[in-house]
Amino acid sequence: MDLPNKSILSLNPSSANHDDLVGPMTTSLSVNFLPSKFSGLNSVGIYKRKGGSVRKQGGGREAFKRGEARMPGANDDDYDGVDVRQTWFGGPGAKRTKLRWNKFKWILFCANFLLTLYSITSFIFCLLTWFNVWHHADIIRVGNRDQLVISTIAGSIGMFTSLVGWSGILLNNRSFLAVYNVLLWVTFIFIAAPGYMTYKQRTFNLEGKINAQWSSKLGLEGRLRVQNALDCCGYFSPFVEAVVSNTCYARSVLPGCKSGYMKFESKVLERWYTVAFSLVAVHIAAMFSALMCSNHVTYRFGKGMTPKAYRLNMNSMAAIIDNYASQLTDQYGADAATELMSKSKSTLNLENLPYSSSPPGYSSSTTLNRTVGHATYQSVGGSIQDEHGKKL
Repeated sequence: MDLPNKSILSLNPSSANHDDLVGPMTTSLSVNFLPSKFSGLNSVGIYKRKGGSVRKQGGGREAFKRGEARMPGANDDDYDGVDVRQTWFGGPGAKRTKLRWNKFKWILFCANFLLTLYSITSFIFCLLTWFNVWHHADIIRVGNRDQLVISTIAGSIGMFTSLVGWSGILLNNRSFLAVYNVLLWVTFIFIAAPGYMTYKQRTFNLEGKINAQWSSKLGLEGRLRVQNALDCCGYFSPFVEAVVSNTCYARSVLPGCKSGYMKFESKVLERWYTVAFSLVAVHIAAMFSALMCSNHVTYRFGKGMTPKAYRLNMNSMAAIIDNYASQLTDQYGADAATELMSKSKSTLNLENLPYSSSPPGYSSSTTLNRTVGHATYQSVGGSIQDEHGKKL
């Protein structure tokens, strides 16, 4: 029996038909990875002779170690997403090994826990101020309304951001964590804004700002609320910009409100920007942790999926088997190649594919002309060439 003729998968642009060049690509880039290029996983080598364990296939917690594979296995320790069949619907599923969090996930957990803690705390303080629970809280509602509104918004946005963070962390969802990183910047702006406003008001001419506020911004209702809260009457005295009430009238012995109001504002503003700037420092640490660790919530690269261009299809499998059969023919004779191709045809139905071979004698008469990326492939016993004909 004659040895089979080696068929050529011609992808030279100069010889390819126009329809083949513009048509859809049917052969994936996986034809690059022929069996002859890799040694067997269990082959006897120096690593095997030393008695070492075989490196596992896939990702996992140890995926960042030197020489570790990046693609995950079927029963990998780390995973992306949640198998709803096992949790929500109670369906059967493969038994998973015990999962453990990596250090990046723990950092995200701690940072988001702090974000949740100070967001809820600040929001509760703001609500109690709005509900006039604190002593002299009505003065803050009148004199520092803008800062109080922004602080309340900061607390609510912080809580929403932390919820998005918990969703991304617990579900290992990088999309949620990307949104979480963006929302952290928004929260940072609303935390820093009231701190800057209160610091600027207290540091630069607080007395002049209090004078202008009492004269033109508070109004009659605002002055009355400050007078009732501080037990004072008028600004300097009952005769200067006072609002008549049951305790404030022309012959009242109550002092003016300027001194008490300035002392109260100075103390409140100082505490306000101190807390705000302290939270800014903690929030920056949370932002840095999220930026550095969100993409490593698991050790898996991406989603653990083979790129579409490298996924095996029937045409690629036919090309690989054809090349493999040719190598068997060179080493063991045509009978081995004929037997292999007959078995392959019974499972892959190669005779109906664009790239096929036919025993006996194993000579491929059909060639598949496809342009795959920038390389050309010589599928049987040949070499891989680029578009200029240079061997790779």
